[in-house]
Amino acid sequence: MTVLEWLLESDPAVRWQVLRDLAGASDDVVAAERARVAAEGWGARLLELQDADGQWAGGSLFPAGSGGPGPDGQPWTATEPTLTLLSLLGADPADERVRAAVARAAAGSRWDYNGEPIFHGEAEPCINGRTVSLGVYFGHDVGGIVERLLAGQLADGGWNCEAEFGSVRSSFDSTINVLEGLLAYERAIPSPAVTAARRHGEEYLLERSLFRRRSTGEPAKEGYLQLSFPPRWHYDVLRGLEHFRAAGDAPDPRLKEAVEVVRSKRRPDGSWPLENTHRGQVHFPLEDGDGRPSRWNTLRAMRVLAWHDNHL
Repeated sequence: MTVLEWLLESDPAVRWQVLRDLAGASDDVVAAERARVAAEGWGARLLELQDADGQWAGGSLFPAGSGGPGPDGQPWTATEPTLTLLSLLGADPADERVRAAVARAAAGSRWDYNGEPIFHGEAEPCINGRTVSLGVYFGHDVGGIVERLLAGQLADGGWNCEAEFGSVRSSFDSTINVLEGLLAYERAIPSPAVTAARRHGEEYLLERSLFRRRSTGEPAKEGYLQLSFPPRWHYDVLRGLEHFRAAGDAPDPRLKEAVEVVRSKRRPDGSWPLENTHRGQVHFPLEDGDGRPSRWNTLRAMRVLAWHDNHL
């Protein structure tokens, strides 16, 4: 069995992206497969788990009564992480089942932090960056959040969720969440200010070869060199490379080291492993666990390497 055949023996959420990005399938074939995401498999299961009040697990960022991260990690079953997962699966926002679910969430879910509706955002830039991505994807106005993100950009080009407590240095984790949101917004509503902020934020990552401390040259965190899925709020080199691929430019030479980190993880059978799964309660597992072949990481790595290598 080839790697492509193995990838296609999966949930519709993987299949439609493989067909689009690796197999060269026609638009009609891709659209037909994508339509299955909301009707069967993981996407349908997530939609079925929505509460009557429009939320998942009774909360916005954390499940009702959880109080936030615990000794077993952060729960990933509340509204924002579930909507983010639906967007990663590629659930079609035009599908009536998806539109109805998102409308219920928009009406019924409010942030614990400030009591604002979910698409109004909250304080932390990493959360707001993901909310911008969700708003653009599902067709909700997030212009006010974008303005706050632009105002909160730090001098080094990135963002940090600790800025409200005085931090003046950016973090990889916060920055990637914001960059993904700004790119999505820029595609939907072109803005020179958003483009400039995104470019400045990208320089923060590029100056650090996507994973190194600028001060010492050492890897900022070992986890940045491991490939996880879903990424949640966490950064890693594959997520960083996916952003630059999505931005559509020719690869910057400063990406090469990160590219080789990803390339080095290819297994003899042509797959990539799942690594560093972020601890916490989930609705259901998407793969077989760390150290095992990962269809998600294989898909993501193959399309990043194809983009990079095709420009050589």
